[in-house]
Amino acid sequence: MNTTVQVISNFQLTLAFIPVVLVLLMMLHWSLKAGFAVYALIRMLIQLLLVGYVLTTVFAAEQSWVVMLVMFIMVSAASWIALGTVQAQRRQLYPLAFLSILLGGGLTLMLVTQSVIGLTPWFEPRYMIPLAGMIFANAMNSISLAAERLSAELARNIDYLSARNEAFQAAFIPTINSMLAVGLVSLPGMMTGQILSGVSPITAAHYQIVVMCMIFGGSGLSIVFFLWLFKTRVN
Repeated sequence: MNTTVQVISNFQLTLAFIPVVLVLLMMLHWSLKAGFAVYALIRMLIQLLLVGYVLTTVFAAEQSWVVMLVMFIMVSAASWIALGTVQAQRRQLYPLAFLSILLGGGLTLMLVTQSVIGLTPWFEPRYMIPLAGMIFANAMNSISLAAERLSAELARNIDYLSARNEAFQAAFIPTINSMLAVGLVSLPGMMTGQILSGVSPITAAHYQIVVMCMIFGGSGLSIVFFLWLFKTRVN
């Protein structure tokens, strides 16, 4: 089995934009708002190139405080983005979202990295940061859905317990769907990346099982913490 990653040249990378250009041309032809799509593409390019350089520096530094700083920024950004569905309450709910993602995602991350994988050193950046990104991103999406549904239910004068249950179920739908689809509809990013790099599909499957469990746990715990903190705030 080939264990080397196929290098993509600049020319080959350019070829990947052929379908992108075709879609943009069709959007222009149909008088759709192609400008925002172009903005999204440019932002994607800038962000990915920047994060590539940043991660190269972080991996080379191999300092625990650098990894912790990166994860603090990730949690801070995720908490703010998550509350985009409740703009009017964004500032008031931000501390709740931050604590929820930090506790729910952070506890899950520590369990996985220190007990399941057993990182050496404990903050190994090449594992810690990508895994943290997966957990925090899914927790962010879950809290975003929970906050929106909870606010909508309470605005209809539904009692808190019923609103809480509706919010939890709605927020957990994407997580449940991803677990039902994995292996049948999709091969997730980590598993695909490992297979492309030459890792045995069985080993890749084991890692993906760990990832799915940590996403399930991290998202679920973050929602629970958020709904509980919201209740204490209301009281």
